[in-house]
Amino acid sequence: MKDLSVITGLTRLSQKDYAGVHKDCIAAIEAGASSDVALFLLGVIAFDHKNYVKAAELFEKAETLNSAQIYYPAYLARTLSTLRRSNEAGRAADRASALGDMTAHLSDMLGVVYSRCGFHAKAIPHFEAATALNETEPNYVFNLAASRQFLGDFTAAQRAYERTLSLDPKNYRAWSSLISLNTQTPEHNYLERLEALLSEDELDSDAKLHLGHAKAKTLEDLGAFEESLEALLTAKSDKKAEFPFDRENAKALFEASKNTAQIKSGPAQFSQSVTPIFVVGLPRTGTTLVDRILSSHSRVTSAGELNAFAEQVKNLSGTQTPYVLDAPTLEATRRVDLAKAGEAYLETTQSLAGGAAMMVDKMPLNFFYAALMVKAFPDVKIIALRRGAMDSCLSNFRQLFSTQFSYYNYTYDLEDTAFFYREFDSLMSHWRAHLPADRFREVAYEDIVQDQENQTRGLLEFCGLDWEEQCLRFHENTAAVSTASSVQVRRPLYSGSIGRWKKYGDKLDGLKAALGDLAG
Repeated sequence: MKDLSVITGLTRLSQKDYAGVHKDCIAAIEAGASSDVALFLLGVIAFDHKNYVKAAELFEKAETLNSAQIYYPAYLARTLSTLRRSNEAGRAADRASALGDMTAHLSDMLGVVYSRCGFHAKAIPHFEAATALNETEPNYVFNLAASRQFLGDFTAAQRAYERTLSLDPKNYRAWSSLISLNTQTPEHNYLERLEALLSEDELDSDAKLHLGHAKAKTLEDLGAFEESLEALLTAKSDKKAEFPFDRENAKALFEASKNTAQIKSGPAQFSQSVTPIFVVGLPRTGTTLVDRILSSHSRVTSAGELNAFAEQVKNLSGTQTPYVLDAPTLEATRRVDLAKAGEAYLETTQSLAGGAAMMVDKMPLNFFYAALMVKAFPDVKIIALRRGAMDSCLSNFRQLFSTQFSYYNYTYDLEDTAFFYREFDSLMSHWRAHLPADRFREVAYEDIVQDQENQTRGLLEFCGLDWEEQCLRFHENTAAVSTASSVQVRRPLYSGSIGRWKKYGDKLDGLKAALGDLAG
């Protein structure tokens, strides 16, 4: 049996010596020596093999035996974050941070945990420490840049993205992020460099997607709209082939969602610590804007985009399907105590609410759960954003979504996007007919832009909030924004994106035909 230590064990595991480390860990536990180290290393093996629940259990046991070893709560925090147990992850990260004296790797790890949990201000010092300890690791600098962007420090974010590219000129995530920060001009743009990168052989689909979106954004800024659309079509082609959108499954999901309106249970009866406001709708249709308007109110805070309600429903449904959101899970909610889902959601998000009376959760796809939410909470407000069909579809197609989130695979194709929009529109009509008007409200993005004050008053009244002038100055809200709208919502309202689709000429005729009567 080899001597065990945290560092030597991690080194061996980085070299994929899983069998050897596992054997030595079991031997150490049986011998009663170094058991906390052995438990920790077994946890790393479990994590690397995606057995996250077991990994968390082992890390907790290791920390119980030795609370002074920083690796144990740090790795526990990462695992709990992966399991989306944000409150617990944040507390574990706090314990690790308090121990101090950490490596660049641990600093970056804790920064990522805090960022995923929505604590971006806590993430910044850790990313700064990581980059100070290791100035040549581009991923550390990129993470710092992203957190700076989320907090609205765009100048510092730009410097950090540029620093990332100086360390790794082919870092495609940094390219797409950098170009998203500013409007590209004829005098200052990176079009030639992007085209050179895109011409290289053996680019994988992710690189093509990010670089292609950066090129399309540049072309659009330069007024070359038709060329911009062609760049997007090319950028998405590999991903479309790799992850084709399944219309039959999508239709089944929308139908299962509609059927949840027939569930007889509820509304739930329990004492709410905070009233949730769910802002839902298709992405890029004003959900972040409404979130910022509401969270500018003194009684409201924003929790960002959470999967917490979906995960509680999934856990209680008992379904073993591989997706959190799917038709079988929604169908199984007939057997679920939805009040438990509501209570568990509020407990999970307690730290994000921060003691506010109301909390906004703006996960767009929560629109699938609207009927369940009405039954899960004694009092809930659901605001559904609507936007013109052509602009909605174009904005979804233009958006660079996470490739880890399969629910947005429809955005790899314009006609699939139109199909998804038609299903969404039908679901909104269903909710309008079946959900109480004091719980569910549709709001048009165009109305907010063209009649900001009256629409803001209507939103506040719907939520039971008194008028506060600062809600009109949502762009002054200093809270973090980790969505694609992080730049736009820090500016006053503008109408330039209304009717954007018209700038693309006949290139969107196929989309218009696919939308049919909704295109107008």
